Amino acid sequence: MVPHMDRSAAEAALADAELIAYREGPIAAVKEFERECLAQEIPVLLAKGPPKACCGGGGCGCGAKIQLLAREEDIPRIEQHFRNQWLAHAKDTIGEDLVQLKAPVEVAEGEDPPCPACGHVGPLKEGACGDCGLQLE
Repeated sequence: MVPHMDRSAAEAALADAELIAYREGPIAAVKEFERECLAQEIPVLLAKGPPKACCGGGGCGCGAKIQLLAREEDIPRIEQHFRNQWLAHAKDTIGEDLVQLKAPVEVAEGEDPPCPACGHVGPLKEGACGDCGLQLE
């Protein structure tokens, strides 16, 4: 079994850190995110979210939400873990034909942006990438 961080180790690691709310949602879902992060040795904490305006009926679940707090510098690691997890699941269910789009790139004004699928840089042809044909407009 792979060792993983527990809540007390996460609390100690984050004792003096500035934290931001990474995720907010139903208790069970956010606790699952916490479990996944701690298993990856990414320290996170659970906290009650700020009070929110409610419908007043009590049936919306406003009071049953919590937040997952993390250091800002850990957010890319969290995102990468969940991206990898999603890609593995998608490949299992969709198959190997899944194409991962490239991250957006900043482009100087007047230049053509690269295609998010294949990276080709050049003018669009009828609203599509001139290389792979991905419809972009």
